[in-house]
Amino acid sequence: MSGPPAPGRVKAPLLEARKLTRILPAVVPVTLVEDVDFEIGEAEFVAITGPSGSGKSSLLYLLGLLDRPTGGEVLIEGQRTDDLSSAELAHLRLEKLGFVFQFHFLLPEFSALDNVMIPMQRLGKLSPKAQLDHATNLLAELGLKDFLHRRPEQLSGGQRQRVAVARSLANAPDLILADEPTGSLDSASTEQVFQSLQKIVETEKTTVVAVTHDLDLAARMERRIHLVDGRIDYDRRL
Repeated sequence: MSGPPAPGRVKAPLLEARKLTRILPAVVPVTLVEDVDFEIGEAEFVAITGPSGSGKSSLLYLLGLLDRPTGGEVLIEGQRTDDLSSAELAHLRLEKLGFVFQFHFLLPEFSALDNVMIPMQRLGKLSPKAQLDHATNLLAELGLKDFLHRRPEQLSGGQRQRVAVARSLANAPDLILADEPTGSLDSASTEQVFQSLQKIVETEKTTVVAVTHDLDLAARMERRIHLVDGRIDYDRRL
């Protein structure tokens, strides 16, 4: 986590998009995201919505530094990212960002506990004992203390997705980006995962930005950025 700003200095937004544009090269180029501008601060719970094909996931991949823009830039805590190398981007993602996708992408041969420890092992800031303790606590806080040693195939869909949420928190990121995190879940599991994300915002002061097609869930978030044809149609607090 970043320390307080220097006296007299205004703290930069946690996440900022400036004229963000992504055009897919083709015989007839396809514009996925166009001239997107916004700032997102600490402890925000933000929904990105829009019709199918509106550029929601493309925007999230740009914000998560998983794809490079054709134009414009993404800033993380005021740091430009457009001139970073692939290795520098990977380190920034590992240290500052957490990801939750529609499908959990847990490694099937490892337990829930091991899956959560993997990002910590890659970053290498904690001792093995501290990694174990931290992963155990994260899973327990998400209601999974009795499932630490189960592999993904031994868990329900909602439990697997909560393991994925715990994994996204492993390195104490400032920002979690979620792409349809409840899109493949039933209503009960959807509510479990939503409440887990909401709790993270409220208790950990971590910002969560989630792409969702579920308008009922979006209405329960604090802010909604709605896209149409790759551009922001509206950005409002609820």
